[in-house]
Amino acid sequence: MANEPVRHDYHLVEPSAWPIVGSIAAFVSAVGAIAYFQTLKGAGPLFGVLSGPWLLLLGFALLIYTFYGWWRDVVKESVVNHEHTPVVKLGLRYGMILFIASEVMFFAAWFWAYFHSSLFPADVGLSGWPPANIATFDPWDIPLLNTLVLLTSGTTVTWAHHAIQTGNQRDAVRGLALTVLLGMIFTALQVYEYTHATFAFSGNIYGATFFMATGFHGFHVIVGTLFLIVCLFRARAGHFTPQSHFGFEAAAWYWHFVDVVWLFLFASIYVWGEGAHSIGAH
Repeated sequence: MANEPVRHDYHLVEPSAWPIVGSIAAFVSAVGAIAYFQTLKGAGPLFGVLSGPWLLLLGFALLIYTFYGWWRDVVKESVVNHEHTPVVKLGLRYGMILFIASEVMFFAAWFWAYFHSSLFPADVGLSGWPPANIATFDPWDIPLLNTLVLLTSGTTVTWAHHAIQTGNQRDAVRGLALTVLLGMIFTALQVYEYTHATFAFSGNIYGATFFMATGFHGFHVIVGTLFLIVCLFRARAGHFTPQSHFGFEAAAWYWHFVDVVWLFLFASIYVWGEGAHSIGAH
C-alpha cells in the first residue's frame, strides 16, 4: 500500500518529534519562570534547587530550536517535496485566519482593561483619567512618527506581495527589506519612548494598562519582523512563486494585523487618553 499512487489532495505528514519537543520546551519554560519569580520574591529556590533565570533561558532556547526545526520541515514539505496541494494551502489559510482571530481577542482584553479604567476611574480609586500625577505622552511626537512608520511598512509589504504575484523577485526582496527596516525603526523608537516615560509599569493602573497594551503590540512587531526576515531569506532563495507563496502571505496578513492594532492604540491610548494635563513626556 505504501507504494500505491496517492489518490487524494491531502497531506499525510510524516512522524515528527517536534510536538513532544515543543511540549517539553513549554513545560521547562513555565517551571523556569516560576522558579525565577520565586527567586525575585526572595522566597528561596523552588523545591530547594531551582533558582535564577537559567532554567527559563533553557526553556526559551528549546522553544526557539523547536520553531526553527518545525518550520524548516514545513518549508521542505512545500518547496522540496511539493506536498502543499491547493487543499492543504486552504487549510493553512484557515489556520492563519483563526490564529489572527485569537490575537484579536487577546488585544481586546487589554483594550477592555484600559477603557474600563478610563471610562470608570472611580472603580479603580481615581477621580479622573488620566490620573492627576501622570504626565502622558504627546501623541503628535514619537507616537505619530511610529504611526507613519507602520503605515509605510504596510505599503512596502504590499509592494513585495504584488512583486511575488507577478514573478518579480528583485522587487519582492526590496519590498521585504524595506519592511524589515521599518519594523526595526518602529521598535527602536518605542524603546526610546519607554526610556523617557515619566510613569512606571507598577504602582498605578495607567502605567499597567499602557505598558501591557503597547508592550504586547511591540512584542508582536518584533515577532512580525522576525517572520518577515525569514521571508526575506526565502525570497532571496527563490522559494516564492506566483503560484505558491503562502508563507509570505501569512507574514503579510500578520503584519497588516499589527498595523491595524497600532491604529487603535494610537487613537485610543495616545490621542483620546492624552488628557488635558499632558506635560510633554516624550
